[in-house]
Order: sequence, then structure tokens, then C-alpha cells
Amino acid sequence: MIADKKVAFYTLGCKLNFSETSTIARNFVNEGFERVDFEEEADIYVINTCSVTDNADKRFKSIVIEVSFLLII
Repeated sequence: MIADKKVAFYTLGCKLNFSETSTIARNFVNEGFERVDFEEEADIYVINTCSVTDNADKRFKSIVIEVSFLLII
């Protein structure tokens, strides 16, 4: 088990993406991670998306930039 580690999730896309994120999150929690809001500091950030549409692709790139700023601060 991982002690005192935090993981944050951000999901874009269809219901399947949200279902997948729930499964991934449950696996992390079962391994001892604390799930936190995406805006909070975390050890791991998981962004689950698909790039079927330009909007999702652009939003994904925006989210990655936001997370990179969180990691720098």
C-alpha cells in the first residue's frame, strides 16, 4: 500500500470515459491513495479523455497546461 499519496482525476468525453475513470480511481484508492479534487495538489494527475472531437482535444491540451502550472508552484 502507498502511504500519504494523493491522486486527482479529470475526465472528458462520453459516459464510458467517466465509467473508466471510476474504475481507475477505485483501483488507486484500493492501493491506499487518497483521491483529491483536480485543483488540489496531488502526486499523480490522471486525465482520461478521447480525441474524437476537436473540442475534447483542445480541452485536453488546456488541462495539461493547467496541471503543469500546479506542478511548478
